[in-house]
Amino acid sequence: MINQFLWVIFPYLCIASFLIGHFYRYKHDQFSWTAKSSEFIEKKQLMIGSLLFHIGIIPVILGHVAGLGIPKSWMEALGVNDHLYHIGAVYAGGFFGVVTLAGMLLLTSRRITKESVRKLSSTSDIIVNILLLFIVFMGVYSTLVTNNVQHDFDYRETISVWFRDLLIFRPDPSYMTDVPLTFKLHVFTGFLIFAIWPFTRLVHVWSVPLNYIGRSYILYRRHKKRKTS
Repeated sequence: MINQFLWVIFPYLCIASFLIGHFYRYKHDQFSWTAKSSEFIEKKQLMIGSLLFHIGIIPVILGHVAGLGIPKSWMEALGVNDHLYHIGAVYAGGFFGVVTLAGMLLLTSRRITKESVRKLSSTSDIIVNILLLFIVFMGVYSTLVTNNVQHDFDYRETISVWFRDLLIFRPDPSYMTDVPLTFKLHVFTGFLIFAIWPFTRLVHVWSVPLNYIGRSYILYRRHKKRKTS
């Protein structure tokens, strides 16, 4: 019963919260669809932490997409055997995971220890920072430690199959039964962050000014001063 809740009901609840929550907030609370900037309070730590986080998180996301979305048999058909995949996942994935973790450590430390930044932060801001830090830490630990300790475990034959089946509405929680605890915590908290996403400042991720891409110029208007008689 607990497996059914953790790996079927809970993920679907999180996905529903993510989709419905975004729709509701965009329709009824567009003015808060942004992130309050604290750059004017403290800039150096924010710049370094944000740079490290963004450098690391993009390859990490792409690695998750490949690892979860592409079946193992497809990889082997392309000539990527277990050894090659392991090198890429552990060394490349581990490196960018550590970079992301360093960025999150700086950003979380800044938000909690800098009094002026903490006063500007809401409770949800702090929760998001701590939760993201935990998710990244568990991901790095699972990649660098669990993978090297439990050699017989292959997440592409367990977590990945479960995840793809979940997306096509054929969930089978049995795939998660023998998954190591570190991976389970990483997956569970990963879904949890998606559940609370629409109700936090994370929504600013979608506020990318795509309409400016491709413009060859930006028009500036100058107001003429009125002549006074």
